[in-house]
Amino acid sequence: MLKALEYFLLALFIAGLMLISRWMGQQAFTWMPPQATAEAQRVDDLFSFLVSVGTFVLLGLVGIMLYSALFFRAKPDDYSEGHPSRGNAKLEILWTVAPTLLVLWIAVQNINIYQQLNILGLQQIVQSPLEAPAYAASDQPKPAVEQIRVMARQWEWTFEYPNHVTSHELHLPVNQSTRLDLQAKEVIHGFYVPAFRLKQDIVPGRDIDLVVTPTRVGKYRLQDSQYSGTYFALMTADVYVESKQAYNQWVMAVAQPPDGTNPAVAEQRQPPHTLFKTNWNTGSAEAIAKSAASQRDDS
Repeated sequence: MLKALEYFLLALFIAGLMLISRWMGQQAFTWMPPQATAEAQRVDDLFSFLVSVGTFVLLGLVGIMLYSALFFRAKPDDYSEGHPSRGNAKLEILWTVAPTLLVLWIAVQNINIYQQLNILGLQQIVQSPLEAPAYAASDQPKPAVEQIRVMARQWEWTFEYPNHVTSHELHLPVNQSTRLDLQAKEVIHGFYVPAFRLKQDIVPGRDIDLVVTPTRVGKYRLQDSQYSGTYFALMTADVYVESKQAYNQWVMAVAQPPDGTNPAVAEQRQPPHTLFKTNWNTGSAEAIAKSAASQRDDS
């Protein structure tokens, strides 16, 4: 009778953990920005699953520790050691097979997400004499209706649309696949739009194609996710997802914003200034270099 009661309480505890973990996984969707692409749903589903698993493991371990501390505490004069769990074949198989299957399932889901993103232009990740090259995505291009050339340079983003329309804003038609040709001029930059669930490094000298399908009309923020120099965090651009008609009207308008609108460019052009009336310049790198050159000319 006591044994059956213990099994019932254990089953009740596991069921409660599963319900709480499931609820926490659903709450994880609210922790992220609104989904703006078709690919974002797969990323959020995987993130929600990981939160559920993490919650189950955390609460399960904490519950077992609290149960052990309350009901299996040693007496003050008891210095003996507890029974070791070594040699228990069932436990060893359980805590070896379960994590292995979980990690393999997560790996398969990540591969599927990379294939859906269809990132092209990446070289092999692993290559050794004993291993075949492993690629991050398929070599087969994904069909896209529009193609936009993205150029990242210090300190601005430039986007070239069909008919050679150039802008410092990224405009994308909603519910339509668009191929982004990512290029970097001098150093590594990072193409990162949180609402797209997308962060891709851009390597100089390499064209990286990326296909995205926006599904939510609105204004978003593109930022550089890689350290590319001083004030790199200010290297941002506005991303507009709009209807096909609004997108075509904007392209036909041949918008060309004036230079210097990027906050990083403006910060770089600031004159140098000193700290606490010392000779230590704390201004922008460009201004400091100009000041040093003028000092050399004066001397």
